[in-house]
Amino acid sequence: MIKFKKPNFWKNINLVSLFFLPFSLITLLFNKFKPLIINQHKFEIPIICVGNIYVGGTGKTPLSIYIYNLLKKKKFKPAIVRKYYSSHLDEINLTKNKVKHFFSSNRRSLSILKAEQNKNSVVILDDGLQDLSIKKDLNIVCFNSVDLIGNGLLLPAGPLRNNLNVIKDCQFIIINGKKNITFEKKLKLISNNIKIYQSKYEIKKVKKYKGKKILAFAGIGNSENFFSLLKKNGMRIKDKISFPDHYQYTKKDIRDLILKAKEKKLNLITTEKDYFRIKHLGFNKIEYISINLKIIKNQSFENELLKSL
Repeated sequence: MIKFKKPNFWKNINLVSLFFLPFSLITLLFNKFKPLIINQHKFEIPIICVGNIYVGGTGKTPLSIYIYNLLKKKKFKPAIVRKYYSSHLDEINLTKNKVKHFFSSNRRSLSILKAEQNKNSVVILDDGLQDLSIKKDLNIVCFNSVDLIGNGLLLPAGPLRNNLNVIKDCQFIIINGKKNITFEKKLKLISNNIKIYQSKYEIKKVKKYKGKKILAFAGIGNSENFFSLLKKNGMRIKDKISFPDHYQYTKKDIRDLILKAKEKKLNLITTEKDYFRIKHLGFNKIEYISINLKIIKNQSFENELLKSL
């Protein structure tokens, strides 16, 4: 497996990103001609797509679970569908652990058919904005307030899978983190009708960890967001270690982390997502932080979401 870590030149336009710019033309042309060569299929079941245009770390999976629980309370029978990638088993296992109806295969369409056969009333597609073979009834795009669109360039010169114009076909934007009025105005210039909401992460059982000296480690899309969340909730981070997104830990990695924490007399803590990559190695006593995503102005979001279905 490729151990991928976001390059620094994705943050700002510089000589390195400009060097890769000609290769981004391939992404641009691919996105332009893709709709002309792909046949779109409309399913009987309504499909809500939770996607992104920034590569990784935007909170798609927590938002998918949030929408699942919201619809379940409203007497829907929702299912979450995501494409199977062997390198993303952490997210698959995490979702399986949190929802009753979850389907995953190497083709999203097959999983949607399984949801229809299971008599689910609505599908939440976790990722898949770029999958044009599936007709979606609702498109939600996620951003995180730290990265937003990075340097604004398409892959590989920048972190974007599509340019911002893709939001013209979307109904909701969810920005996780701090409010950014300038960015919201930019989005509104592209699509005035799009509804923009803020979200934030909340730590479960926060009192358990408050005031503790921590060695935090994470191999997720945006490790710094996780470390900032711990600090914000009163945890004293004395050391932090970032691994690439979806990093496949070895037993040696975990033993080294345990030893380091022991030597410094620190509590070793990771994310729930990382825990599901460690558990099978026999280190099931590693402590992890379980978080919930919360939509600010959630009643308004709920009303608009239900209205759109």
